[in-house]
Amino acid sequence: MSAIRAAIEGTLEGMRATLAGYLGRSLNGLRPEDRLSAAWLVACGRALVDRSAVVGYANEILQVEVCDRAWLEQLRTVQKQLSTELTQIAGVKVAGIHFVVKR
Repeated sequence: MSAIRAAIEGTLEGMRATLAGYLGRSLNGLRPEDRLSAAWLVACGRALVDRSAVVGYANEILQVEVCDRAWLEQLRTVQKQLSTELTQIAGVKVAGIHFVVKR
């Protein structure tokens, strides 16, 4: 059973990478913040997108608003991975992500 699960997960990851590549190419011509907002949808998945939003980008730092402190802490644990994925998908350098709780 674990071999089947691994094969399925590998296939899904490959499909996700392909879709991310298509998205990245289709974003050419948009402002960096808009490219990152679109990439956020792909990099995070629905659960996180429903609880967060890209609100700014300057000096290679992405600013993301989060619904509450619990989700902020959760996102901080994957900050480096998200920075890498967003850079790859959007074609915009993300050196870091600054999370803020929505007021």
